[in-house]
Amino acid sequence: MIKVALHSLGCKVNAYETEVMEQKLIDAGYEIVPFDNTADVYIINTCSVTNVADRKSRQMLHRAKKMNPDAVVIAAGCYTETADKSIVEDAAIDIIVGNNCKKDIVSIISEYFEKHSKMDVRIDINHTDEYEEMTLEQVNEHTRAYIKIQDGCNQFCTYCIIPYARGRVRSRRPDDIIREVTGLAHKGFKEVVFTGIHISSYGIDFKDEKCGLIDIIEAIAEIEGIERVRLGSVEPRIVTKEFVDRLKKVKEICPHFHLSMQSGCDSVLKRMNRKYTSEEFLAGCRLIREAFPDAAITTDVIAGFPGETEEEHTTTLEFVKKVGFAEMHVFKYSVRKGTIAADMDNQVDAAVKTRRSAELIEAEEEMRKDYRQRFVGRKVEVLFEEKENIEGKDYYTGYTKEYIKVAVETDELLDNKLVDVIIKENYNHEILLAEL
Repeated sequence: MIKVALHSLGCKVNAYETEVMEQKLIDAGYEIVPFDNTADVYIINTCSVTNVADRKSRQMLHRAKKMNPDAVVIAAGCYTETADKSIVEDAAIDIIVGNNCKKDIVSIISEYFEKHSKMDVRIDINHTDEYEEMTLEQVNEHTRAYIKIQDGCNQFCTYCIIPYARGRVRSRRPDDIIREVTGLAHKGFKEVVFTGIHISSYGIDFKDEKCGLIDIIEAIAEIEGIERVRLGSVEPRIVTKEFVDRLKKVKEICPHFHLSMQSGCDSVLKRMNRKYTSEEFLAGCRLIREAFPDAAITTDVIAGFPGETEEEHTTTLEFVKKVGFAEMHVFKYSVRKGTIAADMDNQVDAAVKTRRSAELIEAEEEMRKDYRQRFVGRKVEVLFEEKENIEGKDYYTGYTKEYIKVAVETDELLDNKLVDVIIKENYNHEILLAEL
């Protein structure tokens, strides 16, 4: 039996696609082995979001070839779309599989074994309106399933290469999403998480029907067995009064909103080609909190974007405190070759980026602590996932609808159960300790 090892780099979309490829290979009779094992075929689903991601992708491809020089090494995904011609000349790579071609992984491998010559399976990703239909029947997680609902992005932020790697917005047909989630619900999955490259754009490319993100949320929530619907990262501009009014009627929705912000300063947002102002962002947060008072609003912030002055940084720092995020992912700006920002004047010194990042992280830690503290003494619903040892004690851990990790010390079997618990204390600002 031919042994295949898969490795996914980058985002949840890549992870989803890797699981689908794995499932297709199992169905075709291949044996899946851990990536560190000797395999006959290695598939690396690559990432290209930063220069560092490109480098990691190349390293994994070369590492696979070193583990077994006779193995077939497959480079799949975003790095194949953004790399120069050197990827074709790379002796470590036997097959190149672009985005929108991963669904054909079984036939691609079969063709290679027939011809035994290097293959380049890529389409012009920037000139296709076809959504690559992939269906997941089983997921590696025990309780929640990530569901890919769209691909591509039309935003063209000045720091981002992804529209060039993933192409324009392509939405998955509602019937296909409903069919996949129904199948997973029958297998016992209680929570689904919508993922995609830009899920706020879901449905904008449909010509024969009107179906946006809120419509597919409502449809999925009606599926028997689905008790939680969680959103991946969404654009602030989607948070309108109509959107929130409809959302709050969906009892399955998780009040956990990752609103991609990047900066709290309007002049920086403009240079980034983000299509909203800080005031519009704040208005969206207020709408969410009116409907969901305890909502977890999380975000991303880039420290040291080209041209960012000390005053602009201070504006962002004050703004994030004003919003009061439940969690904030802070990134130091990283030059990405091929983007507009890479050629901008006044690139910020590395030491300055490090200091500004540290100041934002300090603010994040305070906000995270304050947000979790508000749940102490309250009853919350937790979807339990697994047993975990914390400082020598065995706990069951799971997550609230707000995606806060909770641990309870118990002998009961709580796998994949929704249970109400009482929060007793805020443990290390990451985990809330609770009792049944």
